[in-house]
Amino acid sequence: MAVTGRIHSLESFGTVDGPGIRFVTFMQGCLMRCQYCHNRDTWDLHSGTEIDVDTLMSQIVSYRPFYQANGGGVTASGGEAILQAPFISALFQACRKEGIHTCLDTNGFVRKYTHDIDELLDNTDLILLDIKHIDDQRHIDLTKVSNHRTLQFAEYLHQRQQKTWIRYVIVEGYTDDIASAKKLADFLKPMANVEKIELLPYHELGKHKWEALGEKYELDQISPPSTDTMEQIKRVFINAGLNAIY
Repeated sequence: MAVTGRIHSLESFGTVDGPGIRFVTFMQGCLMRCQYCHNRDTWDLHSGTEIDVDTLMSQIVSYRPFYQANGGGVTASGGEAILQAPFISALFQACRKEGIHTCLDTNGFVRKYTHDIDELLDNTDLILLDIKHIDDQRHIDLTKVSNHRTLQFAEYLHQRQQKTWIRYVIVEGYTDDIASAKKLADFLKPMANVEKIELLPYHELGKHKWEALGEKYELDQISPPSTDTMEQIKRVFINAGLNAIY
């Protein structure tokens, strides 16, 4: 029986979801409720379009000349791709057979470390791990869930020595303070598998999706961080010996 998954959408020319140009598969479903989510319409676990690996691979392969010329590949994002681990694992296995680089963009909300999770990680060349906040209560304020599973997943990736990039969104009033950045830097410093920290300035590009669903966008009055704020936070990670960019 063909392995199937539920996708929200596809992007054939992604430039911000891993190295090079990426073919990005946005998976349907997420358990976090991030206030700044720019893919609000991906939360529902039962929406989206069902697709099998062979059908998706036929599209991926057709775009290969565009993304492989500069070291790109395929990224599974979301929503939360890891909720459909068996499908992504099968997809990444197919990609590897074609010599295509694989990248998993995840919030690390892993409930159980099963064979499916390990098989997925075994077939993933690069993890993009989005850490919303190092402080648990402030993480709950931002996402409605604890950060315990995300931080445990980061430690598991370290244990596996899995190549990882950390993503940290800088949001006014939530993650733009130096103390939180220092605490996160201290947590990441021992992890030699972490190649870089991507500092992402908050934006409200997904606001219209909330409005289309008839929901209130809670960060309506929040502005993107200044260059000075981004530089100060970047310096915290640099001073900790970590490679940080924005």
